[in-house]
Amino acid sequence: MPIANFELKSIDAERFTEKGATRKNIRVDHNSSVTRMTQVDKNNCIIGFRFTANYKGMGRIEIEGQLTYRGDIPDLAAHWNKENQMPSKIANEVHSTVISNCIPEAVFIARDLQLPPPIPLPKVNIPDKKNQKKKKRKGGMEVA
Repeated sequence: MPIANFELKSIDAERFTEKGATRKNIRVDHNSSVTRMTQVDKNNCIIGFRFTANYKGMGRIEIEGQLTYRGDIPDLAAHWNKENQMPSKIANEVHSTVISNCIPEAVFIARDLQLPPPIPLPKVNIPDKKNQKKKKRKGGMEVA
């Protein structure tokens, strides 16, 4: 597996509502983003990340950390610093790892803050732009 040395650096969480306040249809938005990328050598790159679970109007949980990505990636950090993008395959692996490691931590934090757990796990699917083909709709007669 190309992901190694996953570590959390900071956790910030806050509940905005009073204890016991109930709300229906609580929306929890998850977001994972890469904050920095530093190439250590031709095979290792350190990637900083931020995971956020936002409870619309109720609270938020923010987790920051870093992981080491291993592989033959001589220009990954340079490409990231130039365009703020990484290849889709690597992005899927990084964001999936961040989410699958941060959600369990966020569940315990949510319990302590008396917020609903931020589950189920969201699925990461970043489309590959090179292989993505536009689908064209063809007109035709509709038969009932």
